[in-house]
Amino acid sequence: MPNKPIFVATHPRACSTAFERVFMTQRDTIQCVHEPFGDAFYYGPERLSGRFADDEQARLDSGFANSTYSTVMERIEREATEGKRVFIKDIDHYLLPPNGQPASTAPSLLRTKRGVGTNGVTHEANGVNGHTKGVNGVNGHHETSGQTNGHSNRTANGHTNGTSKEPYPYDTPTEPGNPTVMPREMQEQFHWAFLIRDPHYSVPSYLRCTIPPLSEVTGFHNYDPLEAGYDELRRHFDYLRETGLIGPRVATRPELGGSDKAQGVEICVIDADDMLDEPAKTIEAFCGSVGLPYKPEMLCWDNEEEHAVARNAFEKWRGFHNDAIESKALVQRDHKRTIKTEEEFDAEWVKKYGEEHATLIRQTVDRNMADYLYLKSFAMKV
Repeated sequence: MPNKPIFVATHPRACSTAFERVFMTQRDTIQCVHEPFGDAFYYGPERLSGRFADDEQARLDSGFANSTYSTVMERIEREATEGKRVFIKDIDHYLLPPNGQPASTAPSLLRTKRGVGTNGVTHEANGVNGHTKGVNGVNGHHETSGQTNGHSNRTANGHTNGTSKEPYPYDTPTEPGNPTVMPREMQEQFHWAFLIRDPHYSVPSYLRCTIPPLSEVTGFHNYDPLEAGYDELRRHFDYLRETGLIGPRVATRPELGGSDKAQGVEICVIDADDMLDEPAKTIEAFCGSVGLPYKPEMLCWDNEEEHAVARNAFEKWRGFHNDAIESKALVQRDHKRTIKTEEEFDAEWVKKYGEEHATLIRQTVDRNMADYLYLKSFAMKV
């Protein structure tokens, strides 16, 4: 299906928003959806993250306290009715339970039959903004005692016997091998691609967003190594690959195997450093892999209309996307990145962030390098 919604799965601080801005210039044919699953992951009744577990006011103030994985999917379905190719860029660990916990299906997605880009939606187990005879009602009416975001003897969002606890783990079935809370049948509806960046750069970049002064804007007041995102990205990548949703052919890498005549979605992985070294060639190769037309003018957005669109799209993640908002184009670097020793990295981090934060950065980088290098072994070469 050549017009499946494109889902670019990434981790925090991978230059992914600059990458996304390329495709936001093509609004006549591409409908971009910016990081939608973070609403459910951080703030909603099915939240997987504990970041705002003890801050109900922050969850309410976000405007997403009622967002579930189902309401996010419904939004994507609505976007697909515009007649354009949907382009989703999102943080992949928003779909996986943190810290390597076993996954089970998000309650609002349980036995929900739906199709992105189709008109058929039935809810066998969960009602979302409507009526159902199912087990859980989300923002709707129901005919049983189970209610998400309420109290019952057995509810899926973690309220048990009147005693509140965090929503995860869910009281829902698992799918063998699936590391995410999204059923495989829903994952089949997307054309998956991946964007990665060396942890030596992504980790300190994310930490900077969680300490003053930037933390006063982002609302993220501590750095959590579990949000680095590489472990989740690798496990999800392997699941998609092992179950045939991507591969075996690898974009621009015939030496890795996979016949040119092989059917299915190519494995498409972009490394951010490669993109910044060769932006035009990288974007052209990406477009070729996912079935989008490439236009050189996609790489420039220096006009007020484009900037206004970006500001509006990125508003909910204030402080995280300042560089992308202020950018004018995706331009080639003047020089390739200088290769640094580990000692040079450590000294730089101590100077910028202090000894304690530098130690945390080092530990997090070391913990994620193997996953990064594994994913990089599939990266496009242009």
